[in-house]
Amino acid sequence: MVFAFSAEIKRKRISEIKGKESVRAIRKEDRKFVDVKMVTKTVDLRSDTVTKPTETMRAAMAVAEVDDDVLLYDPTAHRLETEMARITGKEAALFVPSGTMGNLVSVLVHCEVRGSEVILGDNSHIHIYENGGISTIGGVHPRTVKNNDDGTMDIDLIEAAIRDPRGEIVYPTTRLICLENTHANCGGRCLPPEYIDRVGELAKKHGLKLHIDGARIFNASIALGVPVHRLLQAADSASVCLSKGLGAPVGSVIVGSKSFINKARRLRKTLGGGMRQIGIICAAGLVALQENITKLEGDHKKAKILAEGLNRIKGLKVINSVETNIVYFDILEGSNINSETLSKYLQEHGVLIMPESSSRVRVVLHHQISGTDVQYTLQCIQQAVGEVRDCNGNLKEISEFKGHEE
Repeated sequence: MVFAFSAEIKRKRISEIKGKESVRAIRKEDRKFVDVKMVTKTVDLRSDTVTKPTETMRAAMAVAEVDDDVLLYDPTAHRLETEMARITGKEAALFVPSGTMGNLVSVLVHCEVRGSEVILGDNSHIHIYENGGISTIGGVHPRTVKNNDDGTMDIDLIEAAIRDPRGEIVYPTTRLICLENTHANCGGRCLPPEYIDRVGELAKKHGLKLHIDGARIFNASIALGVPVHRLLQAADSASVCLSKGLGAPVGSVIVGSKSFINKARRLRKTLGGGMRQIGIICAAGLVALQENITKLEGDHKKAKILAEGLNRIKGLKVINSVETNIVYFDILEGSNINSETLSKYLQEHGVLIMPESSSRVRVVLHHQISGTDVQYTLQCIQQAVGEVRDCNGNLKEISEFKGHEE
C-alpha cells in the first residue's frame, strides 16, 4: 500500500492503524518524504516451526479432554499416541515436548550402557543442533560418517565405522545407527525406503538398533509417495515432529515397540518431560494429523516455484535439489550484497529468512505461506539483489505490496 499524506496526517494515520496493522518498514530516511509503506503481513520463511495454531487447533485445545499424564495417562494424549503408532506401523508411541528430547530419549533407550557409541551423519541434526545431549547427558559417543548431498551415508562407510567387538578393551561399543529423513541440512532430501532397508539389514547383521530422526518424515512420505509406515519399517524407533510441517504449536512423538516406549516413558520423566494435562497441546497435534498432512504437497510445489524464481535472479544460485519444503541458495561471488544485508532489507519489507553464512541463505515453506507470498518474496529479493538504489545510495523501497495476501 502507498499513502501520499503530509507528515501530520501520516502520524495520525499511523496512530489510527496501530493495533490493527503492523507498520514494518518506515525507513528513517523516508520519514521526511510523503510515501509511507505499510506492510500488513509478515512472510516468515525462517523455518516451518514458525506457524501459528489454526482456529481449528485452538478450538480443539479449548475443549480437549484431559487428565494427569504422569499418574496414568491423559486421554487426548493417548488418542494422539495411538493414532501416531497406527500411522507409523509401530506398537506404541509417546508424546514428548520437543524433537530434541525425542531423539535424546531414543538414543538413551538403545544405549543404556555409558560409553556406548552411535553412528550418525556428520551433517545430521542430532550431531550438530541438539547440544551434544547424547554425550553430555547420556555418555554416548558419536561416531560420524560423511553425509552425501542426498542425505544418505555410504553403506560401506557405515559398516566400516562399526567397532570390532574384539577391540572392546580400547573401543566404545557400537549399539545404534541413526538416519534423518528428510535430511534438513542437505536441503530436505528424502531417504528412499530401499536405502533405509539396506541400513536396517546392516544393523541387524551386527546386532545394532536403527533410529530414524523423522522430524519431517511426513514430508518424505508425500514427496516419495510412500506411506510413513513403509519408510519406518526397518527402524526400531523414530521421532516424528508435530510442530514443523504439520503446523502444531508444540511437541513430537516417538514410536517403537511397547518395551521401548515403556523405557522411554521413564527417561522422559527423568529429563523433565513428564507433564500433567497435556491433552491441551496434544489436541492440536491430532488436528495437525487430520488436516495438515495433505497440505505438504502444496508446500513442496511452492518451494520449487521459489527455487525456480531464485535461479532466474542474476547473482543467486539454488544449491540443493528441492524435493520438499527447504531451499538453500548462495549469493554468488561478485555480488554487492551479502546474506546479512539481504536479510535486513527483506525484514524491512516483511519477509524473514535464515542466513546460514555470509553468502548462504535458507528458506523453508509451510502451509501459512501462500503462492502470492512466494511471488512477493521473489520481487523483494530481485529488488535487493538488483541494487535499485536511491540518490543517497540506499536500496530503494518496494513501492507496492502487490498481491501480498492470503
